[in-house]
Amino acid sequence: MSKNIQVTTVGGGCFWCTEAVFQKVKGVEKVVSGYAGGNVPGKPTYREICSGLTGHAEVIQVTFDANMISFEDILVIFLTTHNPTTLNRQGADVGTQYRSVIFFHNEVQQEIALKTIQKVQAFYTDKIVTEISPLPIFYEAEDYHQNYYQNNKTQGYCEYVITPKLATLRKLHADKLA
Repeated sequence: MSKNIQVTTVGGGCFWCTEAVFQKVKGVEKVVSGYAGGNVPGKPTYREICSGLTGHAEVIQVTFDANMISFEDILVIFLTTHNPTTLNRQGADVGTQYRSVIFFHNEVQQEIALKTIQKVQAFYTDKIVTEISPLPIFYEAEDYHQNYYQNNKTQGYCEYVITPKLATLRKLHADKLA
């Protein structure tokens, strides 16, 4: 069977968390941490992003085989492994750089994102506030942010924040794991 390679860009708080989640999903070919959605010219740095002044969000760009996992399934996993009901915050991470966002790459992705949010809303008491916007320029994050969880599993943030997210992934989406 030939592959049907597609790309999506999402942000759900710290990109280390979302990267670690999607690296475990069957059909995902590649996950790259980066930045998107800002309003300053040129490639931003992590330090600039952390200031909250650039308007960029920490995001991941996911390359996946749509013959193995649908875009809708990617979004359901995304929307259930972070809190899409908190504006500009995930846990202790606060600021617009940690917003929940789906940057669509085409009109089909936009339509699926809108429908998926409506569908998943039934599982949340609070309103989903995930931003849905066209993909602006995606900037790849610095090398030390790539594969962060895999390279730093014993680091405190990884043990206390990312490892529990992976447990949620296993609990809710075991059938979608590689």
